[in-house]
Amino acid sequence: MSALVAELDRYLAIRRSLGCDLGTSGRALRRFVEFAERQEAEHVTSDLFVRWMAEFGTAKPPTWSARLGMVRGFAQWLHGLDPRHEVPPTALVPAKYRRARPYIYSEEEVARIIDEASRLPSTNGIRALTYSTLFGLIAATGLRISEALALDHRDVDLEQGVLTIRRGKSGRQRLVPISESAMAELAAYAAERDRLLGRCPASFFAGEDGTRPGDCGARANFAWVCQSIGLRAPQRFQRHGRGPRIHDLRHTFAVRTLLGWYRSDMDPEREMLKLSNYLGHSSPSHTYWYIEAVPELLELAMQRASRSLAQEGRP
Repeated sequence: MSALVAELDRYLAIRRSLGCDLGTSGRALRRFVEFAERQEAEHVTSDLFVRWMAEFGTAKPPTWSARLGMVRGFAQWLHGLDPRHEVPPTALVPAKYRRARPYIYSEEEVARIIDEASRLPSTNGIRALTYSTLFGLIAATGLRISEALALDHRDVDLEQGVLTIRRGKSGRQRLVPISESAMAELAAYAAERDRLLGRCPASFFAGEDGTRPGDCGARANFAWVCQSIGLRAPQRFQRHGRGPRIHDLRHTFAVRTLLGWYRSDMDPEREMLKLSNYLGHSSPSHTYWYIEAVPELLELAMQRASRSLAQEGRP
């Protein structure tokens, strides 16, 4: 094991012990260190990062900006141990972060996604059962994919109808109430899962071997389902392609909730903090973003503002 690999293991272990979710960054740093080993590089440098970019493949500037941030964090750790390690400057990949406009699924599209997922091929039926239930839960609650996959049995209270999210974004914990219909679906899933596996697995959601499904596997299955129903173009060699994402199920949940408030003439400003807490946003500003990102919501917000100004006698 090289010194870089050993230090990466230690760096990731310490960050995980502090509650950080390192799924994506951990994988990216592994690839960076593997590249460094192939280059026989003993120290991190800006030139090493630039060469890694050239070999890694095409990606948008915001993606590389995020990867640079991951490498910079690791490089700062290494520099504290050995000043010969260089911390690549942020200007190496100038990119202003811009949130992608969410794709809002129709009710029919969500139903088709769940139905198609229930047809995924599987040696014992678990794959189809797990992913159809997983996608349905995210659509019904707006959970992040990482939060849904991290659920254990103790986190799913089917009597009270509450999910405990123990490690949300930035390690925050919260309670998420669910509807009676969602409770019934989860109870049915748990019973059928145990029957198919012949035992109760450690995690709530389980793969064909009874272990917790991974983030990559969930995204791959979602991509194949979307290709099957025409939401993504078919790809060769089992590639994911581009198109609506799992995360857009979360966006859809938030937008439908906001639309319901506006259409029923509720006051979104009073309700927004509830939705922000439910979704696990660090700030209500992240929830208000949906109003700007979705044209129909922005139009409804402008109509509400216009009515308020007219009632106050202002032009």
